Amino acid sequence: MSLTRRHFVQAAAGGAASSLLAFSTPSRAAAAKEFRLGLITPAGHSWNRAALAFGESLKKSTDGRLSVTVFHSGQLGNESAMMQQLQSGALDMGWIQAAELGSRVASVAAINAPYLVRSTTAVASLVRTPEALKLLDVLPRETGTIGLGWGITGMRVVFATKPIASPADLKGMKLRINPTPVYRDFYQLLGAAPTPIPTPAVFDAMSNGQVDGLEADIEFSWNQRFDRVSKVLMPMNALFMPFAPLVSGRIWQTLDAKDKELIRELVKQSLDAQIKDIVTTELGLVDKFKASGIAFRNAGDFNPAPLIAEFDKIWLPKAPQIAQLRAIGAKLA
Repeated sequence: MSLTRRHFVQAAAGGAASSLLAFSTPSRAAAAKEFRLGLITPAGHSWNRAALAFGESLKKSTDGRLSVTVFHSGQLGNESAMMQQLQSGALDMGWIQAAELGSRVASVAAINAPYLVRSTTAVASLVRTPEALKLLDVLPRETGTIGLGWGITGMRVVFATKPIASPADLKGMKLRINPTPVYRDFYQLLGAAPTPIPTPAVFDAMSNGQVDGLEADIEFSWNQRFDRVSKVLMPMNALFMPFAPLVSGRIWQTLDAKDKELIRELVKQSLDAQIKDIVTTELGLVDKFKASGIAFRNAGDFNPAPLIAEFDKIWLPKAPQIAQLRAIGAKLA
Protein backbone atom coordinates (compact mmCIF):
# COMPACT_ATOMS: atom_id res chain seq x y z
CA MET A 1 0.00 0.00 0.00
CA SER A 2 1.48 3.41 -0.97
CA LEU A 3 1.88 6.17 1.56
CA THR A 4 0.08 9.45 1.13
CA ARG A 5 2.20 12.61 1.19
CA ARG A 6 0.97 13.30 4.71
CA HIS A 7 1.88 9.84 5.91
CA PHE A 8 5.28 10.10 4.28
CA VAL A 9 6.09 13.40 6.02
CA GLN A 10 4.94 12.01 9.37
CA ALA A 11 7.02 8.87 8.92
CA ALA A 12 10.08 10.85 7.92
CA ALA A 13 9.71 13.19 10.87
CA GLY A 14 9.33 10.26 13.23
CA GLY A 15 12.43 8.59 11.80
CA ALA A 16 14.46 11.78 12.13
CA ALA A 17 13.36 12.18 15.74
CA SER A 18 14.33 8.60 16.49
CA SER A 19 17.75 9.11 14.87
CA LEU A 20 18.37 12.31 16.84
CA LEU A 21 17.41 10.58 20.09
CA ALA A 22 19.72 7.69 19.34
CA PHE A 23 22.59 10.14 18.63
CA SER A 24 22.06 12.29 21.70
CA THR A 25 21.67 9.39 24.16
CA PRO A 26 23.84 6.56 22.83
CA SER A 27 23.60 3.20 24.52
CA ARG A 28 26.73 1.65 25.96
CA ALA A 29 26.61 -1.01 23.25
CA ALA A 30 26.39 1.61 20.49
CA ALA A 31 29.29 3.66 21.85
CA ALA A 32 32.06 1.50 20.39
CA LYS A 33 34.73 3.82 19.03
CA GLU A 34 38.23 3.71 17.60
CA PHE A 35 39.82 7.07 18.35
CA ARG A 36 42.37 8.53 15.95
CA LEU A 37 45.14 10.32 17.89
CA GLY A 38 47.71 12.52 16.17
CA LEU A 39 51.00 13.97 17.41
CA ILE A 40 54.20 15.27 15.84
CA THR A 41 56.81 13.38 17.86
CA PRO A 42 58.47 10.29 16.39
CA ALA A 43 57.98 6.68 17.38
CA GLY A 44 59.96 6.03 20.55
CA HIS A 45 59.60 9.58 21.91
CA SER A 46 58.20 9.77 25.44
CA TRP A 47 55.04 11.54 24.21
CA ASN A 48 54.45 8.79 21.69
CA ARG A 49 55.06 6.06 24.25
CA ALA A 50 52.58 7.72 26.59
CA ALA A 51 49.95 7.93 23.85
CA LEU A 52 50.36 4.23 23.10
CA ALA A 53 50.13 3.37 26.80
CA PHE A 54 46.91 5.38 27.08
CA GLY A 55 45.45 3.50 24.11
CA GLU A 56 46.36 0.13 25.57
CA SER A 57 44.81 1.02 28.94
CA LEU A 58 41.63 2.30 27.33
CA LYS A 59 41.20 -0.83 25.22
CA LYS A 60 41.82 -3.08 28.22
CA SER A 61 39.48 -1.12 30.50
CA THR A 62 36.60 -1.30 28.01
CA ASP A 63 37.20 -4.85 26.73
CA GLY A 64 37.98 -3.40 23.32
CA ARG A 65 34.87 -1.23 23.03
CA LEU A 66 37.08 1.89 22.96
CA SER A 67 40.48 1.84 21.29
CA VAL A 68 43.09 4.26 19.99
CA THR A 69 45.19 4.35 16.83
CA VAL A 70 48.22 6.61 17.24
CA PHE A 71 49.52 8.54 14.22
CA HIS A 72 53.00 9.74 15.16
CA SER A 73 55.61 11.88 13.39
CA GLY A 74 53.05 14.31 11.98
CA GLN A 75 51.44 11.69 9.76
CA LEU A 76 48.19 13.66 9.91
CA GLY A 77 49.88 17.00 9.28
CA ASN A 78 51.54 19.60 11.47
CA GLU A 79 49.95 20.79 14.68
CA SER A 80 48.08 23.62 13.00
CA ALA A 81 46.51 21.13 10.58
CA MET A 82 45.65 18.77 13.41
CA MET A 83 43.99 21.58 15.36
CA GLN A 84 41.76 22.27 12.36
CA GLN A 85 40.88 18.58 12.19
CA LEU A 86 40.10 18.53 15.91
CA GLN A 87 37.83 21.53 15.53
CA SER A 88 35.91 19.92 12.69
CA GLY A 89 35.71 16.50 14.33
CA ALA A 90 37.79 14.88 11.57
CA LEU A 91 40.39 14.01 14.24
CA ASP A 92 39.35 12.61 17.61
CA MET A 93 42.40 13.36 19.73
CA GLY A 94 45.66 15.26 19.44
CA TRP A 95 48.62 15.68 21.78
CA ILE A 96 49.50 19.27 20.99
CA GLN A 97 52.36 21.49 22.16
CA ALA A 98 51.62 24.50 24.31
CA ALA A 99 53.37 26.53 21.61
CA GLU A 100 50.56 25.83 19.15
CA LEU A 101 47.87 26.50 21.74
CA GLY A 102 49.57 29.66 22.97
CA SER A 103 49.79 31.04 19.43
CA ARG A 104 45.98 30.77 19.31
CA VAL A 105 45.10 31.77 22.88
CA ALA A 106 47.45 34.26 24.58
CA SER A 107 46.51 33.23 28.12
CA VAL A 108 47.59 29.63 27.46
CA ALA A 109 51.01 30.95 26.40
CA ALA A 110 51.60 31.75 30.08
CA ILE A 111 52.87 28.19 30.55
CA ASN A 112 55.69 28.94 28.07
CA ALA A 113 56.91 32.10 29.80
CA PRO A 114 60.61 32.15 30.77
CA TYR A 115 61.84 31.56 34.30
CA LEU A 116 58.65 30.11 35.72
CA VAL A 117 60.88 27.39 37.14
CA ARG A 118 64.58 26.52 36.89
CA SER A 119 64.63 22.69 36.79
CA THR A 120 62.82 19.78 35.19
CA THR A 121 61.82 18.50 38.62
CA ALA A 122 60.07 21.81 39.24
CA VAL A 123 58.44 21.60 35.81
CA ALA A 124 56.94 18.26 36.85
CA SER A 125 55.37 19.88 39.89
CA LEU A 126 54.22 23.09 38.21
CA VAL A 127 52.20 21.48 35.42
CA ARG A 128 50.16 19.53 37.98
CA THR A 129 49.09 22.61 39.96
CA PRO A 130 45.47 23.80 39.74
CA GLU A 131 46.70 27.11 38.35
CA ALA A 132 48.51 25.45 35.44
CA LEU A 133 45.61 23.12 34.70
CA LYS A 134 43.16 26.02 34.80
CA LEU A 135 44.87 27.49 31.71
CA LEU A 136 43.14 24.74 29.71
CA ASP A 137 39.65 25.86 30.75
CA VAL A 138 39.39 28.35 27.86
CA LEU A 139 40.07 25.76 25.16
CA PRO A 140 36.48 24.60 24.57
CA ARG A 141 35.37 28.18 23.94
CA GLU A 142 38.43 29.36 22.04
CA THR A 143 39.47 26.25 20.09
CA GLY A 144 36.59 23.77 20.26
CA THR A 145 38.77 21.24 22.07
CA ILE A 146 38.89 19.74 25.56
CA GLY A 147 42.25 19.81 27.36
CA LEU A 148 42.91 16.85 29.65
CA GLY A 149 46.14 17.90 31.38
CA TRP A 150 49.79 18.66 30.73
CA GLY A 151 52.73 16.46 29.81
CA ILE A 152 56.26 17.80 29.66
CA THR A 153 59.67 18.02 28.14
CA GLY A 154 62.70 18.88 30.20
CA MET A 155 64.16 22.34 30.48
CA ARG A 156 65.43 23.57 27.14
CA VAL A 157 69.08 24.04 26.27
CA VAL A 158 70.99 25.90 23.58
CA PHE A 159 73.42 24.22 21.19
CA ALA A 160 75.89 26.58 19.52
CA THR A 161 78.37 26.20 16.69
CA LYS A 162 80.54 28.95 18.17
CA PRO A 163 81.97 29.46 21.66
CA ILE A 164 79.49 30.93 24.15
CA ALA A 165 79.78 31.27 27.91
CA SER A 166 76.54 32.99 28.91
CA PRO A 167 73.03 33.72 27.59
CA ALA A 168 74.37 37.22 26.92
CA ASP A 169 76.59 35.69 24.21
CA LEU A 170 73.51 34.79 22.16
CA LYS A 171 73.38 38.41 20.99
CA GLY A 172 73.71 38.54 17.23
CA MET A 173 73.39 34.78 16.78
CA LYS A 174 71.01 33.21 14.27
CA LEU A 175 69.19 30.82 16.55
CA ARG A 176 66.74 28.17 15.45
CA ILE A 177 63.79 28.29 17.85
CA ASN A 178 60.30 26.94 18.22
CA PRO A 179 58.34 29.74 16.52
CA THR A 180 55.89 30.33 19.36
CA PRO A 181 55.57 34.10 20.09
CA VAL A 182 56.76 33.70 23.69
CA TYR A 183 60.04 32.11 22.63
CA ARG A 184 60.49 34.64 19.81
CA ASP A 185 60.16 37.58 22.19
CA PHE A 186 62.40 35.99 24.81
CA TYR A 187 65.28 35.36 22.43
CA GLN A 188 64.89 38.72 20.71
CA LEU A 189 65.24 40.39 24.11
CA LEU A 190 68.53 38.50 24.45
CA GLY A 191 69.60 39.98 21.13
CA ALA A 192 69.44 36.76 19.12
CA ALA A 193 67.88 36.51 15.67
CA PRO A 194 65.18 33.83 16.04
CA THR A 195 65.14 31.67 12.92
CA PRO A 196 62.31 29.15 12.55
CA ILE A 197 63.36 26.10 10.55
CA PRO A 198 61.34 22.90 10.04
CA THR A 199 62.49 20.20 12.44
CA PRO A 200 63.76 17.76 9.76
CA ALA A 201 66.05 20.46 8.36
CA VAL A 202 67.64 21.57 11.63
CA PHE A 203 70.67 19.24 11.63
CA ASP A 204 71.69 20.29 8.11
CA ALA A 205 71.05 23.96 8.93
CA MET A 206 73.53 23.65 11.79
CA SER A 207 76.02 21.82 9.60
CA ASN A 208 76.03 24.32 6.75
CA GLY A 209 76.01 27.48 8.86
CA GLN A 210 72.46 28.53 8.04
CA VAL A 211 72.04 29.04 11.77
CA ASP A 212 74.56 29.50 14.58
CA GLY A 213 72.63 27.47 17.11
CA LEU A 214 69.32 26.04 18.23
CA GLU A 215 67.29 25.67 21.36
CA ALA A 216 65.56 22.38 22.19
CA ASP A 217 64.92 19.93 25.01
CA ILE A 218 67.41 17.26 26.03
CA GLU A 219 65.39 14.22 24.91
CA PHE A 220 64.78 15.50 21.39
CA SER A 221 68.36 16.76 21.11
CA TRP A 222 69.89 13.40 22.02
CA ASN A 223 67.64 11.61 19.51
CA GLN A 224 68.83 14.07 16.83
CA ARG A 225 72.48 14.12 18.06
CA PHE A 226 72.89 17.87 17.76
CA ASP A 227 76.17 17.53 19.68
CA ARG A 228 77.72 16.33 16.42
CA VAL A 229 77.23 19.74 14.79
CA SER A 230 77.81 21.91 17.87
CA LYS A 231 80.70 23.09 19.99
CA VAL A 232 78.79 24.11 23.11
CA LEU A 233 75.72 22.98 25.05
CA MET A 234 74.32 25.53 27.48
CA PRO A 235 71.36 24.76 29.78
CA MET A 236 69.27 27.93 29.86
CA ASN A 237 67.32 27.07 33.03
CA ALA A 238 64.56 29.25 31.64
CA LEU A 239 62.09 27.53 29.30
CA PHE A 240 60.22 24.27 28.90
CA MET A 241 57.64 23.04 26.41
CA PRO A 242 54.65 21.11 27.74
CA PHE A 243 51.95 19.49 25.65
CA ALA A 244 48.25 18.97 26.25
CA PRO A 245 46.23 15.89 25.28
CA LEU A 246 43.17 17.28 23.51
CA VAL A 247 39.85 15.75 22.51
CA SER A 248 37.72 17.25 19.77
CA GLY A 249 34.74 18.99 21.35
CA ARG A 250 32.51 17.48 18.66
CA ILE A 251 33.64 14.00 19.68
CA TRP A 252 33.57 14.72 23.41
CA GLN A 253 29.89 15.67 23.35
CA THR A 254 28.99 12.25 21.91
CA LEU A 255 30.57 10.39 24.86
CA ASP A 256 28.63 9.50 27.97
CA ALA A 257 29.73 10.62 31.43
CA LYS A 258 31.32 7.28 32.35
CA ASP A 259 33.49 7.22 29.24
CA LYS A 260 34.55 10.82 29.77
CA GLU A 261 35.55 10.05 33.35
CA LEU A 262 37.46 6.95 32.25
CA ILE A 263 39.34 8.81 29.50
CA ARG A 264 40.29 11.61 31.89
CA GLU A 265 41.62 9.15 34.47
CA LEU A 266 43.60 7.05 31.98
CA VAL A 267 45.10 10.15 30.35
CA LYS A 268 46.15 11.38 33.79
CA GLN A 269 47.83 8.05 34.53
CA SER A 270 49.62 8.19 31.19
CA LEU A 271 50.79 11.77 31.80
CA ASP A 272 52.03 10.90 35.29
CA ALA A 273 54.13 8.11 33.80
CA GLN A 274 55.43 10.36 31.01
CA ILE A 275 56.44 13.09 33.45
CA LYS A 276 58.21 10.57 35.68
CA ASP A 277 59.97 9.19 32.61
CA ILE A 278 61.37 12.61 31.69
CA VAL A 279 62.49 13.45 35.23
CA THR A 280 64.23 10.12 35.76
CA THR A 281 65.93 9.79 32.37
CA GLU A 282 67.10 13.37 31.75
CA LEU A 283 70.19 13.14 33.95
CA GLY A 284 71.27 10.03 32.10
CA LEU A 285 70.95 11.83 28.77
CA VAL A 286 72.96 14.77 30.12
CA ASP A 287 75.69 12.31 31.09
CA LYS A 288 75.64 10.93 27.54
CA PHE A 289 76.10 14.42 26.13
CA LYS A 290 79.01 15.05 28.50
CA ALA A 291 80.60 11.79 27.42
CA SER A 292 80.27 12.86 23.77
CA GLY A 293 82.85 15.59 24.34
CA ILE A 294 80.68 18.66 23.76
CA ALA A 295 81.57 21.58 26.03
CA PHE A 296 79.04 22.44 28.75
CA ARG A 297 78.53 26.04 29.80
CA ASN A 298 76.61 26.93 32.96
CA ALA A 299 74.13 29.81 32.70
CA GLY A 300 73.80 29.95 36.47
CA ASP A 301 75.81 33.17 36.83
CA PHE A 302 73.50 35.04 34.44
CA ASN A 303 71.15 37.50 36.19
CA PRO A 304 67.76 37.19 34.46
CA ALA A 305 65.94 39.89 36.45
CA PRO A 306 66.22 42.69 33.84
CA LEU A 307 65.23 40.25 31.09
CA ILE A 308 62.19 39.08 33.07
CA ALA A 309 61.10 42.68 33.62
CA GLU A 310 61.30 43.47 29.91
CA PHE A 311 59.50 40.27 28.97
CA ASP A 312 56.71 40.91 31.46
CA LYS A 313 56.11 44.39 30.02
CA ILE A 314 55.20 42.66 26.77
CA TRP A 315 53.36 39.62 28.04
CA LEU A 316 51.64 40.37 31.36
CA PRO A 317 48.93 42.47 29.66
CA LYS A 318 48.21 39.52 27.33
CA ALA A 319 48.67 36.69 29.83
CA PRO A 320 48.43 37.95 33.42
CA GLN A 321 48.52 34.34 34.64
CA ILE A 322 52.29 34.48 34.14
CA ALA A 323 52.74 36.34 37.43
CA GLN A 324 50.84 33.70 39.36
CA LEU A 325 52.70 30.81 37.73
CA ARG A 326 56.05 32.47 38.36
CA ALA A 327 55.17 32.99 42.04
CA ILE A 328 54.22 29.32 42.34
CA GLY A 329 57.35 28.27 40.50
CA ALA A 330 59.56 30.27 42.85
CA LYS A 331 58.34 28.09 45.71
CA LEU A 332 59.19 24.95 43.75
CA ALA A 333 62.78 25.93 42.96
